[in-house]
This record gives sequence, structure tokens and C-alpha cells, in this order.
Amino acid sequence: MKSVAQILKSKADQTIHNVAPTTSVFDAVKLMAEKNVGALLVLEDGKIVGIFTERDYARKIALKGLSSRETLVRDIMISRVMYVRPTQTNEECMALMTDNRLRHLPVLDNGKLIGLISIGDLVKDIISEQKFIIDQLKHYIAGDMG
Repeated sequence: MKSVAQILKSKADQTIHNVAPTTSVFDAVKLMAEKNVGALLVLEDGKIVGIFTERDYARKIALKGLSSRETLVRDIMISRVMYVRPTQTNEECMALMTDNRLRHLPVLDNGKLIGLISIGDLVKDIISEQKFIIDQLKHYIAGDMG
């Protein structure tokens, strides 16, 4: 079972995309589209003050008929952001995400932001682990264990 630190190291792109709370929702959605991400951390003075997701846009702007150009991220972001530590396992993260219906978790090490993991990162890691186990079992069954 891999730790969050190991999962972060295996990510091709470790960029933490973020916006300020005063960013317009339009500009935030535009950035998400450009970077092909589903969430942005909202940072102020280097500290996490929220998270803004595609779900926030769909439910709090589009469905309510608000203007994404006039609405600021701080007005619709999620302020209570759950996070994980680098020592936590993929299984712990998956449980946290499932129980709380989350798709993204910031990773903090002694209060410092070091990464962001998504449900996709966890699924990719779990599939990789299962493939390794299956390959090992195939070799064992075939009798070609060295």
C-alpha cells in the first residue's frame, strides 16, 4: 500500500494550480479548462482558504443563473477544506474521499502545502498495485518464480 508521498512522486505533473479568492469564477473556470483540471485550490498569502471545483460552478453559478464574470471565487468556494498528510495511505485517502464525496485532497506536511491528489490519482495507483499482484500471482502459478 503506497503512501501519499509515493503517489505524489509518481505523478507526471505535480503543479498545484490555484487562484486567489478575488479571482472571477470565469477566470477560474478558464484556468481549469486550460490546465485540464477539475479543481483549484484557493490560496491567500500562501495559505489554503478554500477549494473551487467544477461541481461548485455547475451547482452555484450555472444552475442559479449567476454571472461567472461578476461572481468571485470566494463567494462560492468551499471554505472547509479537508486534507491529508504525506504519510497517509491510498486506502485512507480513498475512504476519506468516498465518505465525504470529495474528488481532490490537498497534501500538507507540517502545515505546508506540498501537493494535491485526485480520485483519479488514487484509482490509477490502486490499479497499478492490483496489476502488479496479478502479474506476481501469474508467475507463481506458472512456476517461474526465481
